[in-house]
Amino acid sequence: MKVRLLVLDVDGVLTDGTFWLREDGDEWKAFHATDGLGLRLLMDAGVQVALLSGRRSAIVDRRARELGIDRVVQGSGDKVAALYKLGTELGVEPATMAYMGDDLVDVPAMRRVGFAAAPADARPEALAAAAWVAPRGGGRGAVRDLCEHLLREMGRWDEAAARFLA
Repeated sequence: MKVRLLVLDVDGVLTDGTFWLREDGDEWKAFHATDGLGLRLLMDAGVQVALLSGRRSAIVDRRARELGIDRVVQGSGDKVAALYKLGTELGVEPATMAYMGDDLVDVPAMRRVGFAAAPADARPEALAAAAWVAPRGGGRGAVRDLCEHLLREMGRWDEAAARFLA
């Protein structure tokens, strides 16, 4: 499997889909730490990562910066168009993209990439569109599961893990 770009939905994939809105306008989201390490390992192996969300949130920008992800598309009403634009900007064909989504709005994008994945707790339509389903749910390590799966398929897992296991 040749994956050059992993595109992730945010709410329901990197988070459990819950967000808290305060009266003062602040928003809170929870991210799983193991997802972050998985993404770093994948990026260290040469796979680019982008976040693609239908919503806008400063928290998503902050998390992306913490992880070293510089491609973040928010407020996208057309995820397929955004996916193709990312591919054009990065010189990556859809056949070498992976996408993880969890809901109806993700299905069209999932159908246009070389490898589609979903968290275990995704909506039935997203599960049906996925070639691979993570054993864990969104915001609970599903992205880490995907990163490890991709690294193993690329034959790069032992190399990625070795620096921690030596």
